[in-house]
Parts: sequence; structure tokens; C-alpha cells
Amino acid sequence: MRIYTRGGDKGKTGIFGGQRVDKDDIRIEANGTIDELNASIGVVRAYLPANHEWQQLLFKIQTEIMTVMSQVATPSNIRETNINVLDENLDKFCEEQMDKMTEEMGPSESFILPGGTLVSSQLQLSRTIARRAERRLWALNKQDEVPASVMRFINRLSDLFFTMARYEMYKAGNIEERWKDFLYKRKKNNNG
Repeated sequence: MRIYTRGGDKGKTGIFGGQRVDKDDIRIEANGTIDELNASIGVVRAYLPANHEWQQLLFKIQTEIMTVMSQVATPSNIRETNINVLDENLDKFCEEQMDKMTEEMGPSESFILPGGTLVSSQLQLSRTIARRAERRLWALNKQDEVPASVMRFINRLSDLFFTMARYEMYKAGNIEERWKDFLYKRKKNNNG
């Protein structure tokens, strides 16, 4: 079987349920951004040694993202027919991972410049792609409801990648390049 179908040559693509939509449809745009996010996580994994503690975590995230893409590709009126169901607690899973890392390295108190190591930089890039995916999902949600579990998961992923980028710097012994303290920290320091 060939990888190419020629079905999209006229600007249309198929979604779950057999409907064809424009290639620039917001559903396709959202899924394309989520696909880009998944590819960026693959780059992070390629930078890490095969036995790195994050390999399993990132593999789990990548497989869950595939389920997200299946859900996003499915119009809400037929979503119950999609056998790919997202775990409702992935946001909590991400929070647990962040809490473990933050407990060890301490909380972030300022805006930091992305960079440092290759892994940290790529995690920051993944964070920004997750934020764009979230924006695209909210645009889709205005037209057709996106499952709340999808929205929570993608939101937490951007926070998780930020935390992982910081943790990578912490473990490497690198100092974060800071821009400014968070506003609430400045107000607290100025008031007392």
C-alpha cells in the first residue's frame, strides 16, 4: 500500500467518520499543531540516552497525544463511536510529575530565557508548540466541543515541559538565565 493517496490534491482531507473538510479547517489546524508537538517530543527523546528516566514518561505522553489527535479528528456528534478514549486523569498525571521535580529543585520565581542544554531548549520549544495547540483547540471548541480532558491535558503539557526544561538545567548544574521576577514576587518584595 502506498503512503500517498492523492486524495488531498484538491485541498480536502478526511476526518473520523468519513467527512472531508478543507485542509485549513480549524480541526485540521489544531491536529496539525498537536502532531507538530508530538514530533518535537520525539526530538527530545532522540537527544536523551535510551535508558534516561524520561524515556518512558515521554513515550507515554506521545502515545496519549495520538489518542488526543484521534479525538480531535472526531466531530462531537459521533465521538462516542471512536474507540480511542483518553484517560481522564492525564492532567493529574502531569501535575504529579511537575510536583516531584519542583520539590527537588524549588519553584520558578522569574521568567527565564529558553536555552541552556539541547534538551532544555527543545523542551522549551515543545512548551511553545503545546501553547499554540491549546489556542487552536480553543478556536475549534468555539465550533465543535472539544473534550475537557483534552483541553486540560494539553494545558498541563506546556507546564510540564517548562518544568522539565528547568529540571534539565538543574540536573546539568546550569544557571537559568533570568529575565525578570514574576510580577507577584516583585510586589511581595516591594511591600515587605
